[in-house]
Amino acid sequence: MENGAEGVQPTANTYAIVLKTWLRYHADPAAAPPVTAAEVHDPMALLRNIISRQIAPALVVADRAFTTNEEATEAIKALSRAAVQMGLISVVNELGLAESLGRTVDDPLKDVPEATPVTKPKYGEDGSVTEIATDEPSPTPAGDIPFNLETLRRHLGQVILARRVLSEDLVLRQRMLEQSVYNVAVERMKRQAELFDQLGLPNKSLHSADLRAWMWHWHTKLQARIEAEIKELEVEERVIARLKRRSKDETQLSPFLRLLNPEKLSLITILELMHLHGSGGVQDGMKTARALLAVGRAVESEYKAEMCKKNNISVPNSNPSRPGDQNVFTNLGYRDLYARRVAARKYMEDSEEWTSEWSQLVRVKIGSFLVDCLMDVATVQRSVKDPRTGEIITEEQPAFFHSYEYLRGHKLGVIKFNPAVAERMSKDPIGDTLHPRHLPMLVKPKPWLSYNNGGYLYNRTWAMRFKESREQELYLRHASDAGRLELVFAGLDVLGSTPWKINRRVFDVVLQVWNSGERFCKIPPAVPDEPEPERPPNMEFDNKAKTIYLERQKAWMQARAANHSDRCSINYKVEIARAFLGDTIYLPHNVDFRGRAYPIPPHLSHIGDDLSRGLLLFGEAKPLGERGLRWLKIHLANLAGYDKASFDERVEFVHEHLEDIFDSAERPLEGRRWWTKADDPWQCLATCIELKNALDSPVPEQYECALPVHQDGTCNGLQHYAALGGDAVGAAQVNLAAADRPSDVYTYVAKMVEESIQRDLEQGNEYAKLLAGKISRKVVKQTVMTTVYGVTFIGARDQIERQLKDRGDISPELCWLGASYVAKKVLASIANLFTGAKEIQNWLNASARLIAKSIPQDRLVQSFQEPLPKSGTAKKQPRWKKEQMTSVVWTTPLGLPIVQPYRAIKRKQVMTALQTVFISDPNVPSTVNSQKQASAFPPNFIHSLDATHMMLTALECRAQGLTFASVHDSYWTHAGSIDQMNAIIRDTFIALHSSDVLGALAQEFRERYADYKVPLAALGGQYFKQLKLNPDSLNLSPEDVKTLTEAVVEEPEAEKPSEAALAEDEEEPEDEDVDEETGKTKKRRAKKGMRSVAEIEQRLAGKFVNLVDILPPLPEKGKFDVKTIKDSQYFFS
Repeated sequence: MENGAEGVQPTANTYAIVLKTWLRYHADPAAAPPVTAAEVHDPMALLRNIISRQIAPALVVADRAFTTNEEATEAIKALSRAAVQMGLISVVNELGLAESLGRTVDDPLKDVPEATPVTKPKYGEDGSVTEIATDEPSPTPAGDIPFNLETLRRHLGQVILARRVLSEDLVLRQRMLEQSVYNVAVERMKRQAELFDQLGLPNKSLHSADLRAWMWHWHTKLQARIEAEIKELEVEERVIARLKRRSKDETQLSPFLRLLNPEKLSLITILELMHLHGSGGVQDGMKTARALLAVGRAVESEYKAEMCKKNNISVPNSNPSRPGDQNVFTNLGYRDLYARRVAARKYMEDSEEWTSEWSQLVRVKIGSFLVDCLMDVATVQRSVKDPRTGEIITEEQPAFFHSYEYLRGHKLGVIKFNPAVAERMSKDPIGDTLHPRHLPMLVKPKPWLSYNNGGYLYNRTWAMRFKESREQELYLRHASDAGRLELVFAGLDVLGSTPWKINRRVFDVVLQVWNSGERFCKIPPAVPDEPEPERPPNMEFDNKAKTIYLERQKAWMQARAANHSDRCSINYKVEIARAFLGDTIYLPHNVDFRGRAYPIPPHLSHIGDDLSRGLLLFGEAKPLGERGLRWLKIHLANLAGYDKASFDERVEFVHEHLEDIFDSAERPLEGRRWWTKADDPWQCLATCIELKNALDSPVPEQYECALPVHQDGTCNGLQHYAALGGDAVGAAQVNLAAADRPSDVYTYVAKMVEESIQRDLEQGNEYAKLLAGKISRKVVKQTVMTTVYGVTFIGARDQIERQLKDRGDISPELCWLGASYVAKKVLASIANLFTGAKEIQNWLNASARLIAKSIPQDRLVQSFQEPLPKSGTAKKQPRWKKEQMTSVVWTTPLGLPIVQPYRAIKRKQVMTALQTVFISDPNVPSTVNSQKQASAFPPNFIHSLDATHMMLTALECRAQGLTFASVHDSYWTHAGSIDQMNAIIRDTFIALHSSDVLGALAQEFRERYADYKVPLAALGGQYFKQLKLNPDSLNLSPEDVKTLTEAVVEEPEAEKPSEAALAEDEEEPEDEDVDEETGKTKKRRAKKGMRSVAEIEQRLAGKFVNLVDILPPLPEKGKFDVKTIKDSQYFFS
């Protein structure tokens, strides 16, 4: 019948009979009767024929050939699996709707109302804003749903349909979830445009048409334009190749453009430009260089994602084949991990030659080609009313145009949106596209098999997040290939395989609050409720009053914008939580360049805010036990803010508030709302519910609880410093030493600051009068916590300013000056309290500064053998300066190489059709930023230590059968497992710090940089004295010593940001030498008789010393014994 030999066309009934036959005899290959291959029509072949004959799949599954509901359900599932394999999302949706009409299984979303989406003002045809009544709730939101939220809602709708039709096949559901965002977008835009076409809108009043309709019309024109341009390009490249006029650096573009079809290229270009709207500080547009690179990267990523699906890359089975098996390795231990991963990797290596990275030049050329095509064809119609005649004048204008702007005094090429397009997006900068990487997984993540192979099943993910640091990638790849990252990969597998589920009780409360639109427990209101500042009557005559009013008006506008942004962020969380109700979900992890682990999905995970954490439970529940019940009560006291008392006092606190706890659990919104007063209200509500359920059960100790219970370190960075230096005084302040009550370093520092302020008050200091009695623990907490991570005076001042403003009893205009005063005292108090930490910090800083100034001996010799540059062509400087490319590199105890990425970025000029753009090429060698290398090393090193401690704890918890999750220095498990996890935390911390971490680091430096030389001129001024160098051991003459001690220490002036720098993403601000009173940059001035750096370099030209000879000695270690941590019950609590 299919080939026309029978003279009869197959119908829906024909396909239903064939499908029923296949289900009965061939669904189970072991039981299939012996028939020839030609007679077998599997569901994929049937579906292909059904679609080619334009027969609705829903008619096939509804045919009378299926006599029972069970047969029809099996038919729907078989065709749905085939549709997922073929990438036919619309067919899955159609079958999902058909199946939902006749299903009898309970739907988790049956009684769950939809979340009211965030809206932005709705504009009338004359440009006026439609009034939105807020007196009573509206069943449908008035206004427009932002584009990115609408994208999320539509995609999650497909996730929900997939659950209905593929409820038992999680791997297929995950595959559907990871379908490319561009495949989803094309159907959405096409459907919306068809609706407007049917209504006859494209030819009139298009200025108020839907944004997606415009995008669809651009797509239809751009698709044809790309196809024609590629053909012309291929002809041109053939002619050039025949004439042999191609330069060495020139790359043929047509092979790259042919990797994807024109439809996909068109969609990528449109969506990427829309998502960059308002980025990089450009109003209603984007930086040209950033746009071209983004489009090029998106084309590369989409091609690789398609190759993953086309090659059907095998994934290790997520279901254990034998009891005890977990993915690639077992619970018996972590022996032979490398051999097991190599075996698993063989499944994937055959078809992955295409995975090599594209160069920045190729990316920007591809982006330029596609963006240029889009700007030629994308247009919008704008209509205005002539104020004199009343006539409507319509004009077709480009949707995008190229221009130049001045940003911070530098000329910058930008791509701008037509005002009509910009208006539609003005309240909704589309910064996030809904990629599958933004959602949790439905199956356990793929085990990490190498540095770029793990996590999501069909989308490539890297084990480390590094921003175009080619050096870090090379170190990571080498360590991975050598098998030295097995414990890191195993730790990521442990974190990713922790099952989660949505807390339905908390979600119901969140949804009710959200749909009410009121401000409640960190959820901002739907309509901003802060009153606008009143305009002072004397504003025109009083400059001070005018300044204050303008500052308050600016703050009010920023608060309104932040309110909308926060609503959108929470809307993401609510929508994702609703879509995954009833599912077990998983969060794949990777690490940053310091080794700290993060969940890859950013919107809803346990590393998020209080709301995110309150919405999550472990996927499996475990009995509390007697100790677990006690820890559940302690956890509730901690969340309520009563976390500085002893454990017994915290339990007693809960007993005293049992009535409030029960009221919170039973009537969270209608009752007394005790839970809303907690520091972490949503987590507090979740714990109230669990504790009530446990106490209401016949045997509370046997209640099975899925709530994660936390154990947090006390200022964990200072804990590591105290252990490294054996600092007994510092150890006591951060609970390393045993004590009856927990020490609170934040309160201690706050008291020290308050005492200092009281002394200033006696002397009449005006800031002391303003701030006396107002320095609470909360004001200084963040600064104390981040001091150990290298916070500068400016950073500390900004942190304290925010806390002073939040108090509400200090005028906002005085907070900045008051914060400067307090920050100085906080930093001084910490330095006096943690002298051991300061000594180690200074040693790390000095070592990093010397390493960044050093040069490998072979490069030094080669640089002096190179011919001199022509005189007058460039500013004369010593040859060795361009060879200072040494980054600080070290290896964590788990074998992870850490490379600090701070370099003076070199940029390359590329001519494109739009403009000349500058791109940074990570493959081009460039000198290091020695100041940033030195200042960032102490915090980065401590971060790598706390990441190592967390990974060791995760591995040991898995080995002992505990469920484990972490947020850096906050470790989570079931309440009944807390005692066991506490013992593991202490054992792993002791094991880590019993291994002479600093001694191993110093030895690694001496081995890694054994043949590196430091220019003598780089050691001048105070730096020579600080290092306490011995001139005799370095063979320095008295004249050299005199020259060095008379030198002016000058850091090279920071380069003014060029157009190239402005075109890239914002870099971290560099540390500056600042005046602590004013916060202004201090300029170093040479004293009389002191020599300039240029003079010193000329005097000491060609003189070098061995780096290992001048590395400072390790600070002397104190007497604190790290093994005593075993007796400290408040070390993590």
